[in-house]
Amino acid sequence: MGDVLAGIQATWEFETDSVLIRFERGLRTPKLFQTLRERRIPHEALGSVTLSPGKRGTVVLHAVPRPGADPLMEAAAGQLKEGCDPYRLVLPAERETLAEYYADELRGLLPADADKPAERYAVAAPEAPLGFKAYDGKASFDGSNVAFRWSWTGASSAKWRAGDQSFPVGELSGVEWRSPEAFDGYLRLLRRGEEPGDEGARPAQVDRDPAAVLFGLRYGPVHESLPFAAAVLESVQNADSVPVPALRAGRRDPADIAERIRHLGELHQAGLVTDQEYSTKKAELLAEL
Repeated sequence: MGDVLAGIQATWEFETDSVLIRFERGLRTPKLFQTLRERRIPHEALGSVTLSPGKRGTVVLHAVPRPGADPLMEAAAGQLKEGCDPYRLVLPAERETLAEYYADELRGLLPADADKPAERYAVAAPEAPLGFKAYDGKASFDGSNVAFRWSWTGASSAKWRAGDQSFPVGELSGVEWRSPEAFDGYLRLLRRGEEPGDEGARPAQVDRDPAAVLFGLRYGPVHESLPFAAAVLESVQNADSVPVPALRAGRRDPADIAERIRHLGELHQAGLVTDQEYSTKKAELLAEL
């Protein structure tokens, strides 16, 4: 096809095997779009194409992805607001005829099994390294390992006792993302054998689970935490099915260890950590020097 259809906040370029979506930059453009910049959507990733009236004299061309085709949409799990859906192209109403033409063209290119879930991700996730600041710590992903580093003020005593965490993607089965725009948003890693909503042996409260970080006002915004979750999902799918052993951490900064021991002492004095827990954790920290 090779044609370009320019809409509001995005431009779609129709190629022989895919649609290249380029998002515009601007104050009114959702930050998620600005973070994504552009996305290539193979025809095999699409399940349907619709054209419908929009708001205030617009029409909306919507290319609906198949379930399981896009890690970003899988992570979002229907929680994105309509205006942040990267598969919607909003156009002035006078372009409706042109939009209908491209909608028909795309429908003719849908895969034969478009009504079935995709077996593997067909759309690429944002590339690592990625990171964001949560309410109770910092999350980072380098393409192989997810790391959580707890903050001094936001993390619970349970997370402090557990210490900073590192999770090889080979040990994970997925990610549970609850939008920070909800009251109790969070990102939670699922280990092999776990499913979303399955508590198993892990803590019921997210604030006590060392495999999760909490969102909050200005913490873990959608444009940072959702691409993060999508990248982890894609890496989990691409990882070998054999669990990868955890890597041995290198030597830590002595100043960092000293500060953590000081904080541990404050928790101990406040009665949040028992004598035994204090002694054990202090010995572990000293052993990292």
